[in-house]
Amino acid sequence: MMENIRPRFNFGNKAEVVKLRKRKSKLHNKEDKCAPSNGVLGAHLALFCVAFRLANCFLVQSSFVPDEYWQSLEVSHNMVFTYPLGTNFTYGYLTWEWKAGIRGYSYPLFFACIYKILHLINYDSVYLLIWLPRVIQALLAAFADVKFYLLIRTMESPDVAKWTFFCHLCSWFTWYCCTRTLTNTMETTLTTLALLYFPLPGSKTHSSKKYLSLVALAVIVRPTALIVWLPLLMYHFWQEENKLRLITHHCIPIGVLTVGISTLIDCLFYDKWTLVQLNFLKFNILHGVAEFYGSHPWHWYFTQGFAVVIGPHLPFFLHGLGKTVIFIRCLCLMAATGISLANLKNWRRAAAYGLLVANLVPALYTGLVHQRGTLDVMSHLQKLCDTNSLSAQPQPDVLFLMPCHSTPFYSHIHCPLRMRFLECPPDLGEEGYVDEAENFFDDPLQWLRISFPHKSSMPTHLVLFDVLEKEILTFLEGNKFIRTAVIFHTHVPEGRVGGSIFIYERH
Repeated sequence: MMENIRPRFNFGNKAEVVKLRKRKSKLHNKEDKCAPSNGVLGAHLALFCVAFRLANCFLVQSSFVPDEYWQSLEVSHNMVFTYPLGTNFTYGYLTWEWKAGIRGYSYPLFFACIYKILHLINYDSVYLLIWLPRVIQALLAAFADVKFYLLIRTMESPDVAKWTFFCHLCSWFTWYCCTRTLTNTMETTLTTLALLYFPLPGSKTHSSKKYLSLVALAVIVRPTALIVWLPLLMYHFWQEENKLRLITHHCIPIGVLTVGISTLIDCLFYDKWTLVQLNFLKFNILHGVAEFYGSHPWHWYFTQGFAVVIGPHLPFFLHGLGKTVIFIRCLCLMAATGISLANLKNWRRAAAYGLLVANLVPALYTGLVHQRGTLDVMSHLQKLCDTNSLSAQPQPDVLFLMPCHSTPFYSHIHCPLRMRFLECPPDLGEEGYVDEAENFFDDPLQWLRISFPHKSSMPTHLVLFDVLEKEILTFLEGNKFIRTAVIFHTHVPEGRVGGSIFIYERH
């Protein structure tokens, strides 16, 4: 019977494909709500990233460069807390860069607000002062991780996005740096967020106002961020159809507003009219002051720096680069490695495990072992903040006989303990200028004898690397200094930086 009825509905010889209308019921859309772009999966991804970066934060217990303290936490601590110890104490917080007005207060103000809140609620313990800024930086890194994944998903397939995110989380150098209180770290976070809204090919989240605002903040935090963004800004300008509107409605208003607010903050804390960006250009570019602290040849970033940063990802990066048609898609370098793994059909799992292990070893070693002594020594010295110690006679007086800014300072002590380190401001044109640190290391024994002709003027504690001990042993023994602590620092001593740190106390 059905065979007889069916032909009656054929209104022609050609069979027609019947398209069903997509229903808008909640039941029909249930599958869409479980899509990767959905808020449920987004929440799971966010929770995972938060947990991952918090573990990252507490598994990095080493020092990297002085800037992670001296351009952030030390300045923030100085903005909130003061102790009645005179001008020498105050100078201990601020390096010459802040004296010269070439560093802005916008980034330290971020952590100063955290310190102020802790102070107001009477929770400003040294433990929280050290770790809370790092935890907040870890949360910002987690937020950037999520946005990075969304960025790749707008440009590539879900499979490539998944493997790119895996490569990003595997990176030993990202693990090593992303939870530190460095201006570079904040710059990286802001850059990642800005790329999400940048008009990349295939991007569906383009917003000139959002990305330019984030770029402006990155440049305020770290002026050299402009070097990274200048080619991208030129690319956007070249691709933009309405160039005049881009400049008049976005670039100029955002730039003026950001620089204006930053300048207002700097003038408030410098207590005078200060244009940090102009001073930065004058000192570092025109006078070449930055070279005082060392410089690299122009090819260093390509021949050495890049290889170290990308590490075990390098073979996958080169392989993925060959698979990528549009080079601009690889401005997040991990995109190329993700493309590589996505194309390794047979060896993908083995390659992923190999990449994970190859990054895990340096990540844990550099985070937990290498260069940790300069932080551990501050924990030892913090014990001198005991009320009985500070009320004793003579009061503790610590001198760091180390390359300048080797350790953090009052942000990791948080008490009115007298401390001093060898200063090293750059040569600003003074004839025959030699900084204090260099003068000391030229002849340590002579410098100590001249600086402390009487025992009454000597510090009670000396902090030094083990490589210096032999050179000043006569001074130590003659003035009854006894070694009270030996703290491991690194397996790879270099120059004036030794493998261990010694604390000597005068008896």
